[in-house]
Amino acid sequence: MNGWTSFAKASRLNVIPVMLIPVALGALGAYVWTGEFHPWLFLLTLAGAAAAHLFSNMINDLWDFKNGADGEADHHVDAISTNSGFLTQGIWSLRKFEAVTWLLFVIAAASGVILGLLSGWWAFVLGALGGLIAYFYVAPPVQFGYRGKGYSEIAILLSFGILPVMGAYYVQTSHMDYRALLLSLPIGLLTTLILFNHHFLHWQADRQAGKNTLVVVWGEKRALRFSRLLLLLACLSMVACVAAGALPLYGLAALITVLPLYMVYGRLQEHNRSEAYLPLMGASMKATMSSGGVLILSLLIQSLLQI
Repeated sequence: MNGWTSFAKASRLNVIPVMLIPVALGALGAYVWTGEFHPWLFLLTLAGAAAAHLFSNMINDLWDFKNGADGEADHHVDAISTNSGFLTQGIWSLRKFEAVTWLLFVIAAASGVILGLLSGWWAFVLGALGGLIAYFYVAPPVQFGYRGKGYSEIAILLSFGILPVMGAYYVQTSHMDYRALLLSLPIGLLTTLILFNHHFLHWQADRQAGKNTLVVVWGEKRALRFSRLLLLLACLSMVACVAAGALPLYGLAALITVLPLYMVYGRLQEHNRSEAYLPLMGASMKATMSSGGVLILSLLIQSLLQI
């Protein structure tokens, strides 16, 4: 692999849309509701958010490797490993992996400082809070992802929904708006659903490694019920956005994109092998991307209609 291909695989660049979509939603919301849009600030926000997300991916791999969770997933007979493999398979040295990880952090932090200076200190505060959550998701002493009391789900909702949407809105306008908070919920809940469902792929290995996700604590049956609840809450939040004027009525077309995911639940039993959850994971990712795309398109159409 060449340098770029290695970096893309190590940082899991292919999932970057889950961070860029909420940033785009926040900036578009600012334009639709206030008429404000600053292209350079938007591009800087995208760059900072992208670096922060890739940092989050790599710091999670780093600490899961150090804590033994990734090694357990690689060797457990009924687990599908979701780490990059760059540490567990020795593709990169630990020193190189750490260097690239912290370089991404520097880029994200620098972007946050510049945006804070240009748009207001809340831009830096929101970015810094996201960075702290990203680091302590699996890093000691906090380790949201290991505690199994819903902390990790709240952390993901904040990091991939509320903070990037509200942050991108604030960067454009230098003030807050309840509509930005509402707009963050559909994409935030769907992204939380991705992260929650991915635990089904290796929950027994997580249990062996002492990583107490909600799937480990509750077991498959109860966790699957909660997974369905997250999907329902995401759909209801879209309706709430339309009712509050955060989205146009045709934004409800995003509800259609979650139907394939809903159908996958019907094919699952109370207890399943790890492989049975691969369609659920894939459908969760597709629903989030497709739904986010429809929400972005609906705001773009609304902005054109207002010209």
